Amino acid sequence: MVRDGYLYGVAFGVVAVLLWIFTHALWLVLIPILLACFFLWFFRDPVRTIPTLPGQIVSPADGLVTEAEWIELPSGSRLRLSIFLNVFDVHVNRSPVSGVVKLCEFRKGRFMNAMKAESVLENEQTLVVIDAGAYEVGFKQIAGLLARRIVCNLKAGDRVERGQRIGLIKFGSRCDVLLPAEADLKVKTGMRVVGGSTVLAVVPPELLTQTGAQGR
Repeated sequence: MVRDGYLYGVAFGVVAVLLWIFTHALWLVLIPILLACFFLWFFRDPVRTIPTLPGQIVSPADGLVTEAEWIELPSGSRLRLSIFLNVFDVHVNRSPVSGVVKLCEFRKGRFMNAMKAESVLENEQTLVVIDAGAYEVGFKQIAGLLARRIVCNLKAGDRVERGQRIGLIKFGSRCDVLLPAEADLKVKTGMRVVGGSTVLAVVPPELLTQTGAQGR
């Protein structure tokens, strides 16, 4: 479990005890107890089976794939997947590939509905780009109406492994993944994905062998 779960759980537990001491009203005590149970459940951090084959790119988040589209960046074409997290999803984020963090940039912004297309540009977010050797994978943690805090434990120069826990989006929102143009997509819109376990795409072997990046 993420540390925040214990903090919220203990806090509401203390509130429940105080309410019982001062009111002896069971119905009042039940409210903070139920909230404590919810937060302990919400901040769960289950063990995941991480795929190990070369070139596999795994999902950085649990949720529903809502978009899959080509976009043009100064560095070339990218395939962007959007994953929407609801309040019932696990909110721990994981690294999609092994490699070195090339960029980790936080940007303040708005808190509009993360399902809106403009949220990818205007909402508060953190952009992470990982150099996997033969290719790069980027992903964004995007805030939403309820997700008012993004936690990212990375900085430029850090070495990460595929499936490694790297942060958290609190209370539902969106995670966008920027895949290399050569990647073979393995998911489609409407599918549910599991952070660290679901393979989003696979980079072809010929690209990996060009730079000796097998296993990433």
